[in-house]
Amino acid sequence: MIKVLIERVIAEGLEQPYEEAARKVIQQAIQSPGFISGESFRDLERPNHRIVMVTWQNRHSWERWENSQARFDSIGAFAPMLQEEERVTLLEPL
Repeated sequence: MIKVLIERVIAEGLEQPYEEAARKVIQQAIQSPGFISGESFRDLERPNHRIVMVTWQNRHSWERWENSQARFDSIGAFAPMLQEEERVTLLEPL
């Protein structure tokens, strides 16, 4: 099992459209083989900073989703709303 930490910084004023688009991405991810769970967080100190923590069965499952056309299409919906490119960190339990 792995965790995928995704950090995004949303352009000011676009938080609501981002949230709507992000919900669609997670709905797509849920259908991907190997998806276990996902949570989204808003940084209390930086309200336009979002952190998404997703649990996958393994790295292969994540990479299959990461490189899928479904994710590409979904991410394309909110990429213009981001101030900077998303950061992705893969984590494994010790």
